[in-house]
Amino acid sequence: MSYKVTKTEEASREKFQTFEDLEVYKAAREFRKSMYAMPRRLPDFEKYDLASQIRRASVSLTNNMAEGHGRYHYPDQIRFFLHSRGSLEELVDDLNVCLDENYVSSDEVAKRKEEARSVLALINGYLRYLRSRSSSVLESDGADSRLIYPVESLPL
Repeated sequence: MSYKVTKTEEASREKFQTFEDLEVYKAAREFRKSMYAMPRRLPDFEKYDLASQIRRASVSLTNNMAEGHGRYHYPDQIRFFLHSRGSLEELVDDLNVCLDENYVSSDEVAKRKEEARSVLALINGYLRYLRSRSSSVLESDGADSRLIYPVESLPL
C-alpha cells in the first residue's frame, strides 16, 4: 500500500518541530536535571523512598511532554501536558518535604521553586495554545478536524 503525500507551499516552508524544539520542554529539561541531582544529597534512609519519588516525578515531567507531542490529536496532547503539570506540582511538594525535614537549605528550595514557577508558566501557556488550536480546528470545515498536523507535514 502506498500513500500519496504532496507538500503544500505552506508546509514546505515550515520545518517539522520535535518536542525538543519546544521552549517549554527545554525549560522543563533543565528543571528536571536540577531536581534529579537533589536525591544525591538526601540521607541514606531516604534513598529508596523520597529520592525514588523525586527521580520518577522528574522524569515524568519531560516524558509526558515528549509523549504528548507525539500524539496527533489536541485532546491527547492536552492530557499529557496536564500530566506534566501534575508531576511539576508533585516536585514542588517534594521540595517542601526536603525543606521541612532540613535536607536542603531554604535558599536552595526557593531557587528550585522559582524554576518550577517558570516551567509552570510555560506549561500553562502551551496548554492555552493547544486549547486554542483545538477549538479553531473543530470550528473549521477540514476533512478530518481531529488531526493536529496537516497530512503534508507528517514525517513518514
